[in-house]
Formats: sequence, C-alpha cells, structure tokens
Amino acid sequence: MTSRSPQDVHPAGDTPPAGVRMEADGPIATITLDRPEVLNAQTTATWESLRDIGSALRADVRVVVLRGEGRAFSAGLDLAHAQANLGELAAVPPDEAEVRIGRFQEAFSWLRRTDIVTIAAVQGHAIGAGFQLALACDFRVVADDARFAMKEVTLGLVPDLTGTKRLVDLVGYSRALELCATGRTVGAEEAERIGLATVRVPRTELDQAARDLAAALLAADRNALIEIKALIAGASHRSYAEQALAERQAQVRRIREIAGLGE
Repeated sequence: MTSRSPQDVHPAGDTPPAGVRMEADGPIATITLDRPEVLNAQTTATWESLRDIGSALRADVRVVVLRGEGRAFSAGLDLAHAQANLGELAAVPPDEAEVRIGRFQEAFSWLRRTDIVTIAAVQGHAIGAGFQLALACDFRVVADDARFAMKEVTLGLVPDLTGTKRLVDLVGYSRALELCATGRTVGAEEAERIGLATVRVPRTELDQAARDLAAALLAADRNALIEIKALIAGASHRSYAEQALAERQAQVRRIREIAGLGE
C-alpha cells in the first residue's frame, strides 16, 4: 500500500513547498525529502510535514527509512527562506521563540521513539539540518560519497534541531565540539571510522543496503526490539547498577509475555 502525506499538496503564494513524501509498505514507511533541485534544503514547511507524518504514523509501522531524492540527502537550511524565519524569531519575545523552535525540534525528535526503528540512507551532502536529521535516526547507512557538516557556526548560529546530544553519544565530547565549532566536512570513510556511519556502501548499493537492514530489523520480535532500543537509548544516563536493574525488569516483562502472562 502506498500513501502520500497531505503536505505534498502545497498552497499557492510564497510559502515554500514542504518537499516531503511518505510511502508505506506494510511495516516499513519510507520518507523521502523531495526537493532535489535545491539538494533537499529544508524549510519550516519541511519540518511541519515531518512532524505531521510522525504524528499520523500507523501503529503497524515498525521501521522508518528516511532518504533524500537526487544527489544529496539534504543540504540543510534553505537559505532563500531562512532570513525571514530568523527575523520572525528575533522579533518575538524569547520564550515565544523557544516555543517555536521546540515545534521545529518535534520534526526530528519523534524519530527516536522506542516503538519504531529509524534508518537514514545518506548520499551526498548532509549539512546542518540535514546532518541533524540523519543524527535523529537510529542508524545511518551512508554512500561512499556522503559528506557530513555542522555548518550552523558559519551563520553565527548553533545546532538546535536535537542533533548535539546524539553527536556526543556517537563520537564523544571532543570530536563533537570540534565538528560543531569548525563546521568542517566529514567524508564517508571518516564517518564510518568515528562512529557516525553504521555502514558504508557504494552509492549504487545505498537503497538496497537500507532495505536489507530494514528486513533484518523486521525479523526480530517487535516487543523485544522495543525493549532493546529503550535499554540501549537509556544506558548512557544510568549507572551500572541502574542499567542492570533496567535489564532485569525488561527481561521479566519479556519472559512473562512469552509465557502468556503479560499485561
């Protein structure tokens, strides 16, 4: 079954297109950034569409694959529309600006839900907001032409789309600070070496590699996978004793469910 987000229909006028489409095939949902003419640059409309897709995701979806159409995953913020958005945020009281940015962040944060597993299939540029969108996913399958860069600093801004914590978790404090503070580009080989990339493949094999990973994830028991994701996601916040307790509690839930005694 194939479905398209209502955000594919765009109002007339100066509002930039969302450039996002979603296709559901049983338990796999594929979300495609679809503005290849601007390297899938993102706007507030993009974030609204992604947020809406996350809110409306069917309960039977287990794996979400996020990809970009054309030569790039996403070249980041669409600078043609960014100036007006930044001006609006500067003009409102700080607490209101924070609320608005919080809404933008929701487009990224739902990808970390424990009831789904998310895969970013990255080719070409993943810059700024594009980098952070890839970071929001559980796995990053990258083509050998992938290029990551956190360019917000070059605009006098900070990464604010939930990417900084995941970046630290993946590559450590020092490397994360270096990448954000310099805005330098990380190629696919380095991305794999420092832990940004889960797997690196030739460009022609990217889509198949993402499908293969999705199939492997679907082969796992769904409830066990949910528990595992929650355990791994929370591990960095817990002490060894707290993690051991979380493991025991999760295992008891699994044993009871397997025995038909689950709630």
